[in-house]
Amino acid sequence: MPRNGYGKRRHNSLVTQRRRAAAVIIRDGKVLMVRERSRGDTGRHDGQSYWTLPGGGLQPGETDEQAVRREVAEEVGLTAISATYIRDMHYPSGITAVFAVTVADGEPRLGADDLPCDCPRMIGLDWIPLPTMAAVPAMLIEWPELGWSS
Repeated sequence: MPRNGYGKRRHNSLVTQRRRAAAVIIRDGKVLMVRERSRGDTGRHDGQSYWTLPGGGLQPGETDEQAVRREVAEEVGLTAISATYIRDMHYPSGITAVFAVTVADGEPRLGADDLPCDCPRMIGLDWIPLPTMAAVPAMLIEWPELGWSS
């Protein structure tokens, strides 16, 4: 079912929300993550760094699935073979459509990060070992697309 959540939405009429799409890419028991750094007090990208799934905001007219495929190519240089919608997840300034993504063979590479926005900057990527099932929140366990079930 096509999903199109482009644009900003109002939540409780006070908070503007942004629609994003993110990819869960698993290989050999590890999930591909991107390390980002936010802007600090100086206005430069010297703020807090953190790990996140590859992904980003939707462009005008783009569906969630189109966005996740584009973001995988842009951020980690891989080609998405399939993208299966899992669920919407809240994040600080909006909602992210999360997809289980299968990619073509190849090694990921950090994409160019020359966006003219105040967005966080990508500073690295790595395959992070999946947590043990005991550590995974119950809402994430039932992902048959990933071969997981309780």
